[in-house]
Amino acid sequence: MISTLVVLGIIAAIVFWGISIYNGLVAMRQRVSQAFADVDVQLKQRHDLIPNLIETVKGYVTHERETLDAVVKARNAAIAAQGPAAQGQAETMLSGALRQLFALSEAYPDLKASTNFQQLQSELSDIENKIAAARRFFNNAVQEYNTGIQSFPAVLVAGSLGFHQREFFDLGDARPQLEQAPQVKF
Repeated sequence: MISTLVVLGIIAAIVFWGISIYNGLVAMRQRVSQAFADVDVQLKQRHDLIPNLIETVKGYVTHERETLDAVVKARNAAIAAQGPAAQGQAETMLSGALRQLFALSEAYPDLKASTNFQQLQSELSDIENKIAAARRFFNNAVQEYNTGIQSFPAVLVAGSLGFHQREFFDLGDARPQLEQAPQVKF
């Protein structure tokens, strides 16, 4: 009788251990998904702001079609990108195109003085800061999740339960270029 109770106690402890590991991994996976959704919302706001910015710039800049087309092309690529790695790369290209667009304002004083342009530039800067914060939160959640599924004892069951490593939202090799001030030529 006592040995049966001991065996049942051990089985109950193993089941409880398995349930707690599974629930912990599910909670971390959900946090990663939520964090990515936050990044996605911020990116959508940025994508929605860009057409207004382009229309404003078109009113002042008539001979810079190539720069405007590059922004539109980069925006469309960013919208179509799927997954953190692809989105990170596409957003890096979009940021570079936007930097060139803002560099145009130095050559067109009327554009630079436009209140509409200044407001859009300010909104975009605010969104960029929110994107950076959301991206940091997402990468932190991914780091915790990846650590969780690779740590003992979860590593024993994580793979068989469908928990796999997630990608970081990485800006890639273009990060140093984005941190430099744009070159303005007159």
